[in-house]
Amino acid sequence: MLIRYMALLAVVIAASGCVQERVVHDRRPVQREYVEVVAPQPPPERVIEVEPVGRQGYVWSRGYWRWDGGRYVAVHGHWEPERQGYRYVHPHWEQHRDGWHWQRGGWVN
Repeated sequence: MLIRYMALLAVVIAASGCVQERVVHDRRPVQREYVEVVAPQPPPERVIEVEPVGRQGYVWSRGYWRWDGGRYVAVHGHWEPERQGYRYVHPHWEQHRDGWHWQRGGWVN
């Protein structure tokens, strides 16, 4: 019985070195379902933050005001890795006849 356990242990140890780990570098953004957001009043004019000094290989996505059903809530900016052949459009609000429409940002070509 002990020999069987020792053999099983030897197989498990030997097999553990056979696992190959693959590093994935090109990850696509998660596709989220888009829901149109229309706010009845314009977002505040206050600046949420000061844009930081540039960072090699990245674009600063500015902070913005998110409509939370009854008020605007500040969302702080973040760094986006640059994508060759694309330009970054910042998230923003556009005024239409029926209110303020949210335009989500992202990479466009």
